Amino acid sequence: MKTALITGTSSGIGLELIKKFDKEGIKTISLSRSNITSDYEFSTNLTHINFDITKNQDIKKLLKFLSSNSLKVDFLINNAGKLVNKPFLDQSQADFESTYDVNFFGIVRLIQSLFPFFKKDSHILNVSSIGGIVGSSKFPGLTSYSSSKGALNILTEVLATEFKDGPFFNTLCLGAVQTPMLELAFPGY
Repeated sequence: MKTALITGTSSGIGLELIKKFDKEGIKTISLSRSNITSDYEFSTNLTHINFDITKNQDIKKLLKFLSSNSLKVDFLINNAGKLVNKPFLDQSQADFESTYDVNFFGIVRLIQSLFPFFKKDSHILNVSSIGGIVGSSKFPGLTSYSSSKGALNILTEVLATEFKDGPFFNTLCLGAVQTPMLELAFPGY
Protein backbone atom coordinates (compact mmCIF):
# COMPACT_ATOMS: atom_id res chain seq x y z
CA MET A 1 0.00 0.00 0.00
CA LYS A 2 1.29 3.46 -0.91
CA THR A 3 1.77 6.10 1.77
CA ALA A 4 1.09 9.82 1.44
CA LEU A 5 2.02 12.64 3.81
CA ILE A 6 -0.02 15.82 3.40
CA THR A 7 0.53 19.02 5.38
CA GLY A 8 -2.07 21.69 6.06
CA THR A 9 -5.04 19.32 6.15
CA SER A 10 -7.45 20.96 8.58
CA SER A 11 -9.34 22.86 5.84
CA GLY A 12 -9.34 23.91 2.21
CA ILE A 13 -7.20 22.09 -0.33
CA GLY A 14 -5.48 19.90 2.27
CA LEU A 15 -8.77 18.60 3.64
CA GLU A 16 -10.00 17.79 0.13
CA LEU A 17 -6.71 16.02 -0.64
CA ILE A 18 -6.93 13.69 2.35
CA LYS A 19 -10.50 12.82 1.37
CA LYS A 20 -9.38 12.03 -2.19
CA PHE A 21 -6.41 9.92 -1.08
CA ASP A 22 -8.60 8.09 1.45
CA LYS A 23 -11.16 7.28 -1.27
CA GLU A 24 -8.30 5.92 -3.42
CA GLY A 25 -7.25 3.54 -0.62
CA ILE A 26 -3.89 5.20 -0.02
CA LYS A 27 -2.48 5.18 3.52
CA THR A 28 -2.58 8.88 4.32
CA ILE A 29 -0.93 10.77 7.14
CA SER A 30 -2.70 14.05 7.73
CA LEU A 31 -0.47 16.76 9.23
CA SER A 32 -1.91 20.01 10.56
CA ARG A 33 -1.90 22.19 13.64
CA SER A 34 -5.66 21.78 14.01
CA ASN A 35 -7.77 18.67 14.20
CA ILE A 36 -9.79 17.65 11.17
CA THR A 37 -13.42 18.69 11.28
CA SER A 38 -15.38 17.11 8.46
CA ASP A 39 -18.61 15.24 7.88
CA TYR A 40 -16.66 12.83 5.66
CA GLU A 41 -16.28 9.37 7.21
CA PHE A 42 -12.55 8.54 6.92
CA SER A 43 -11.35 4.96 6.69
CA THR A 44 -8.69 3.41 8.90
CA ASN A 45 -6.17 4.33 6.17
CA LEU A 46 -6.08 7.88 7.55
CA THR A 47 -3.90 8.86 10.50
CA HIS A 48 -3.97 12.44 11.75
CA ILE A 49 -1.00 13.91 13.60
CA ASN A 50 -1.14 17.36 15.15
CA PHE A 51 1.82 18.95 13.42
CA ASP A 52 3.35 22.39 13.05
CA ILE A 53 5.79 22.52 10.13
CA THR A 54 7.77 25.24 11.93
CA LYS A 55 8.50 23.06 14.99
CA ASN A 56 11.53 20.77 14.86
CA GLN A 57 10.06 18.63 17.67
CA ASP A 58 6.99 17.95 15.48
CA ILE A 59 9.21 16.86 12.59
CA LYS A 60 11.08 14.53 14.99
CA LYS A 61 7.71 13.16 16.22
CA LEU A 62 6.73 12.44 12.59
CA LEU A 63 10.05 10.70 11.86
CA LYS A 64 9.60 8.53 14.96
CA PHE A 65 6.07 7.61 13.80
CA LEU A 66 7.33 6.64 10.33
CA SER A 67 10.21 4.59 11.79
CA SER A 68 8.10 2.79 14.37
CA ASN A 69 5.57 1.84 11.66
CA SER A 70 8.26 0.91 9.08
CA LEU A 71 6.76 3.34 6.57
CA LYS A 72 8.27 4.76 3.42
CA VAL A 73 6.81 7.89 1.81
CA ASP A 74 5.49 7.58 -1.74
CA PHE A 75 3.93 11.06 -1.83
CA LEU A 76 4.67 14.21 0.13
CA ILE A 77 2.34 17.12 -0.52
CA ASN A 78 3.54 20.32 1.14
CA ASN A 79 0.23 22.15 1.30
CA ALA A 80 0.52 24.04 4.61
CA GLY A 81 0.65 27.77 4.04
CA LYS A 82 0.51 31.10 5.79
CA LEU A 83 -0.78 34.36 4.39
CA VAL A 84 -0.40 37.82 5.90
CA ASN A 85 -2.56 40.45 4.20
CA LYS A 86 -1.14 43.88 5.04
CA PRO A 87 0.43 46.67 3.00
CA PHE A 88 4.19 46.23 2.66
CA LEU A 89 5.02 49.11 5.00
CA ASP A 90 2.77 47.61 7.69
CA GLN A 91 4.35 44.16 7.53
CA SER A 92 6.84 43.63 10.31
CA GLN A 93 9.95 41.52 10.21
CA ALA A 94 8.02 39.03 12.36
CA ASP A 95 5.28 38.88 9.68
CA PHE A 96 7.88 38.07 7.03
CA GLU A 97 9.73 35.56 9.23
CA SER A 98 6.59 33.66 10.24
CA THR A 99 5.31 33.54 6.65
CA TYR A 100 8.65 32.30 5.31
CA ASP A 101 8.96 29.80 8.15
CA VAL A 102 5.69 28.09 7.11
CA ASN A 103 5.87 28.60 3.34
CA PHE A 104 9.57 27.95 2.79
CA PHE A 105 11.91 27.07 5.69
CA GLY A 106 9.55 24.53 7.26
CA ILE A 107 9.26 22.79 3.90
CA VAL A 108 13.04 22.74 3.51
CA ARG A 109 13.46 21.16 6.97
CA LEU A 110 10.70 18.63 6.34
CA ILE A 111 12.05 17.52 2.96
CA GLN A 112 15.60 17.18 4.30
CA SER A 113 14.38 15.21 7.32
CA LEU A 114 12.25 12.86 5.22
CA PHE A 115 14.94 11.90 2.71
CA PRO A 116 15.69 8.55 4.42
CA PHE A 117 11.99 7.70 4.06
CA PHE A 118 11.67 8.53 0.35
CA LYS A 119 11.86 5.87 -2.32
CA LYS A 120 13.65 6.40 -5.62
CA ASP A 121 10.25 6.98 -7.28
CA SER A 122 8.68 9.09 -4.50
CA HIS A 123 6.94 12.29 -5.53
CA ILE A 124 7.18 15.57 -3.65
CA LEU A 125 4.61 18.21 -4.59
CA ASN A 126 4.96 21.72 -3.24
CA VAL A 127 1.70 23.67 -3.35
CA SER A 128 2.58 27.22 -4.33
CA SER A 129 0.69 30.11 -5.86
CA ILE A 130 0.34 32.03 -9.08
CA GLY A 131 1.44 34.95 -6.88
CA GLY A 132 4.91 33.40 -6.72
CA ILE A 133 5.46 33.29 -10.50
CA VAL A 134 7.39 35.92 -12.41
CA GLY A 135 5.19 37.96 -14.71
CA SER A 136 1.89 37.29 -12.97
CA SER A 137 -0.03 40.15 -11.42
CA LYS A 138 0.86 40.73 -7.80
CA PHE A 139 -1.68 41.90 -5.30
CA PRO A 140 -1.19 44.62 -2.69
CA GLY A 141 -0.86 43.25 0.82
CA LEU A 142 0.53 39.85 -0.18
CA THR A 143 4.23 40.78 -0.22
CA SER A 144 5.49 38.19 2.25
CA TYR A 145 3.16 35.47 0.92
CA SER A 146 3.98 35.94 -2.78
CA SER A 147 7.72 36.33 -2.23
CA SER A 148 7.83 33.18 -0.04
CA LYS A 149 5.96 31.25 -2.73
CA GLY A 150 8.44 32.55 -5.32
CA ALA A 151 11.26 31.16 -3.18
CA LEU A 152 9.42 27.82 -2.96
CA ASN A 153 9.09 27.70 -6.74
CA ILE A 154 12.84 28.21 -7.23
CA LEU A 155 13.66 25.65 -4.53
CA THR A 156 11.47 23.09 -6.29
CA GLU A 157 13.06 23.80 -9.66
CA VAL A 158 16.55 23.34 -8.21
CA LEU A 159 15.59 20.11 -6.43
CA ALA A 160 13.95 18.75 -9.59
CA THR A 161 17.25 19.26 -11.37
CA GLU A 162 19.45 18.00 -8.54
CA PHE A 163 17.35 14.85 -8.12
CA LYS A 164 16.35 14.31 -11.75
CA ASP A 165 16.59 10.52 -11.25
CA GLY A 166 14.34 10.60 -8.19
CA PRO A 167 12.76 11.34 -5.91
CA PHE A 168 10.75 13.67 -8.14
CA PHE A 169 9.85 17.29 -7.33
CA ASN A 170 7.07 19.45 -8.75
CA THR A 171 5.27 22.65 -7.86
CA LEU A 172 1.59 23.33 -8.29
CA CYS A 173 1.00 27.09 -8.68
CA LEU A 174 -2.67 27.62 -8.07
CA GLY A 175 -4.76 30.67 -8.79
CA ALA A 176 -7.98 31.46 -6.93
CA VAL A 177 -9.43 28.44 -5.12
CA GLN A 178 -12.43 29.01 -2.84
CA THR A 179 -10.80 28.30 0.53
CA PRO A 180 -10.52 30.10 3.88
CA MET A 181 -7.11 31.40 2.74
CA LEU A 182 -8.64 33.01 -0.37
CA GLU A 183 -11.14 34.77 1.89
CA LEU A 184 -8.23 36.11 3.98
CA ALA A 185 -6.44 37.32 0.85
CA PHE A 186 -9.51 38.82 -0.82
CA PRO A 187 -12.36 39.32 1.68
CA GLY A 188 -15.72 38.99 -0.02
CA TYR A 189 -14.31 37.48 -3.25
